[in-house]
Amino acid sequence: MAKQTKYCSFCGRPESHVDFLIVGQDGVQICNECALQAAEIVKESTKGKSNLPNIQKESIPKPIEIKEYLDQYVIGQDEAKKFLSVAVYNHYKRLIQEKGNDDVEIEKSNIIMVGSTGTGKTLLARTIAKKLHVPFTIVDATVLTEAGYVGEDIESILTRLLQVADYDVKAAERGIVFIDEIDKIARKGDNPSITRDVSGEGVQQGLLKLLEGSVVNVPPQGGRKHPEQKMIPVNTQNILFICGGAFDGIDKKIAARLNTRVVGYSASLETDYIDRNNLLQYIAPQDLKSFGLIPEIIGRLPVLTYLEPLDRDALRNILTEPKNSIIKQYVKLFKMDNVDLEFEDAVLDYIVDKAIEFKLGARGLRSITETIIMDKMYEVPSNKEQNLIIDLEYARTKIEKANVNRLKIA
Repeated sequence: MAKQTKYCSFCGRPESHVDFLIVGQDGVQICNECALQAAEIVKESTKGKSNLPNIQKESIPKPIEIKEYLDQYVIGQDEAKKFLSVAVYNHYKRLIQEKGNDDVEIEKSNIIMVGSTGTGKTLLARTIAKKLHVPFTIVDATVLTEAGYVGEDIESILTRLLQVADYDVKAAERGIVFIDEIDKIARKGDNPSITRDVSGEGVQQGLLKLLEGSVVNVPPQGGRKHPEQKMIPVNTQNILFICGGAFDGIDKKIAARLNTRVVGYSASLETDYIDRNNLLQYIAPQDLKSFGLIPEIIGRLPVLTYLEPLDRDALRNILTEPKNSIIKQYVKLFKMDNVDLEFEDAVLDYIVDKAIEFKLGARGLRSITETIIMDKMYEVPSNKEQNLIIDLEYARTKIEKANVNRLKIA
């Protein structure tokens, strides 16, 4: 009996004239070419329409809820968490505000966070991104330069946001951008130079239009602009910008403004109440200006907050308490090889002491822990060991044998 020929229900071509047929219910079939054409029709008909659902006020997480979520992953930094939680909540409210008759329009409040290395600026940004229902991206300011110079254009910030939003412009226009290492684009100095400051003040000038809110032509694939390239216009008026930076050395600027000193015994009696171990809590916009940020960009980052330096107790909690703590990560890694990993409490205290000694903050905890158990991660998968206990003597031996100078900050 001859095999019955199948035909496409849309174009009528037989199975032998196409690559394959997709069979549906009741014997309906569509060939691969008709399926591609149908996909193109759908794409054209939905162009310019956003797939992002409308945000309902009832579904917006409250500031306390956002902070409680951050508390599960980030130890301490209550002040910075409150600022972030309120800023994100207000950002949602701006997105759902109705145009009334009172002519009151809520403006966005971009944020700048200042804190030394390893205190959790980027971790806060990454954690809060998991909680949000709007596109979120993290970009690094160190690679930005003025247009026409080697590096990335300012508009590449919005290219990343577009990519996260799957090139849904309407969704990207209500997203949140975290600009990391904002201090690296500080003005290099007030002295005139024969060379342009193309990665410093020039970048700050370019950021002004993004932070303020304007329509920016963005290259869809990033890279340099050229006349033949098709641009995507993006309105940044409803995009919330959160900036973070270590601002290494800004404590000296704060100390000078407060007429005190970071070290020494010659501080006046009037400044005895000042906590010289945490000068960042007194940070003000004029300190950012002294550091090298131009006044225009400071004005477009009206909310200024700081991150506390991590003390010994905070570092100890960071090792074990958060949902994704360092110790829990290594325990899970060994568990995948059916090995039960355990650290003695004395080892955890030793790791914290070394992190304080090397002045690396929370980031140093991972480096030190990795140094201690590197040999075990190399050996255990092959020797079928089922229980592994790291004691203080073993940890101290591994740190002393390692080239510890590579962990220290000069």
